[in-house]
Amino acid sequence: MFPAGSGVSAPENFPFPFWLCDYAPGVTRAFVLGAGLGTRLRPLTNQLPKPLIPVRHRPLAEYAFLHLHGAGAREFVVNTHHLPEEWTNTFPSGHWRGCPVRFRHEPVLLETGGGLANIRDLMGDEPFFVYNGDVLTSLPLAPALAAHKGSGNLATLVLRSSGGVRNVAMRSDEGRVVDLRGTLGITDVPLFLFTGLYIVEPALYRYLPERGVIESVVEAWLRALRAGARIGGVVVDDGEWFDLGDRASYLAAHQWAGLAAEPAIHPGAVIQAGALVDARSYIGPGAVVESGAVVRGSIIWPGAVVRSGAQLDGCIVLRGHTAEGTQHGTDI
Repeated sequence: MFPAGSGVSAPENFPFPFWLCDYAPGVTRAFVLGAGLGTRLRPLTNQLPKPLIPVRHRPLAEYAFLHLHGAGAREFVVNTHHLPEEWTNTFPSGHWRGCPVRFRHEPVLLETGGGLANIRDLMGDEPFFVYNGDVLTSLPLAPALAAHKGSGNLATLVLRSSGGVRNVAMRSDEGRVVDLRGTLGITDVPLFLFTGLYIVEPALYRYLPERGVIESVVEAWLRALRAGARIGGVVVDDGEWFDLGDRASYLAAHQWAGLAAEPAIHPGAVIQAGALVDARSYIGPGAVVESGAVVRGSIIWPGAVVRSGAQLDGCIVLRGHTAEGTQHGTDI
């Protein structure tokens, strides 16, 4: 729960359990990585940047904002590249629930390290969160903040014991990362999964590339390790964590019980009499499912139409598109 007097409250229709929202005084800015191409999610990302694809009627990035807001973030910076106008269409006022959202466009995709270098002037002189825009998670952030405070870490990575590729070597008793991707040849240390969430000190900038250089942030972390600087980590296995990198993970995320507060059928959708929509399907605002259509285990984006007589199973119908006939596992 939020501390008394903190001034933090759950936003309206907050989709995560309150215990996962950890107020964190002193870390009030966040950088949400939004510039990726999302090639494995095409054709979905032909319409929208991956962090803006709808998950139970909200843009994926809004769940990141909600999560970070619960941990004290009050200013957001997002880097853009692919379809940047969709970001300004989604946040036309430059605010989200009263918090400023600033965009920094990358005409050339700079990757994670280059992206960080490119927003240095926007992040101030205090530590800040970094959050991959294709992640959907309810893992509590308080352990990372506690581990980071006073540690001397240039960055504190949020890790998990399982759930995907484990390539971060950390001495758990010290909370100290000693290798990444096996680059330094350290083999006698347990490996952990990197969640795409971390806390950064401005001092990390000395190890980042110059502005405009294309580079992964992993290279900066490795330079810091070689120089004897400290990169930290904390294992957080509580909560759920999804990397929405492909179609299967996108579909699976919709079944997450943590999003149960979000209705499966948006109040602004039209389900005509005689249509069948099962409990595993999600129908977005302005979407129409015509009489006689059958929709099973499918996601219908805003403004899409499922024609009378259509039979959909495991399909995704994109914004403004029309589905007809019998379709199995198809993106329409």
